[in-house]
Amino acid sequence: MIAFLIKLAMDQIKYDDFAKIEFLVGKIKEVIEVEGSEKLLRLQVDFGEESCRTVFSGIKKWYSPADLIGKKTVFVTNIKPRKIMGEESQAMILGAEDEEENMSILFLDKDLPVGSKVF
Repeated sequence: MIAFLIKLAMDQIKYDDFAKIEFLVGKIKEVIEVEGSEKLLRLQVDFGEESCRTVFSGIKKWYSPADLIGKKTVFVTNIKPRKIMGEESQAMILGAEDEEENMSILFLDKDLPVGSKVF
């Protein structure tokens, strides 16, 4: 019942609002455990641009660096950069979490090129 009430309380958005979000396929090239943090991993992600972007994510509880290197997944790439541990995080990885706090990154089921648009 509580989850239903939360869903009702969330504001609905128009398609134009959703269309402002840029979702791109990125390939994780490097993953480093952030020193001094129990949650954070620092990812270097290739979006087909001149250089990789740095992305910090609090997924260390569920994923090791070896689980992620070389994987392609979906990121929000036009989110305003945010300072984390003294560095800029330049995108946001997408994942899902259930009520038991199990988490899953949304990996692709086909090998699409980096920089592919997601809609």
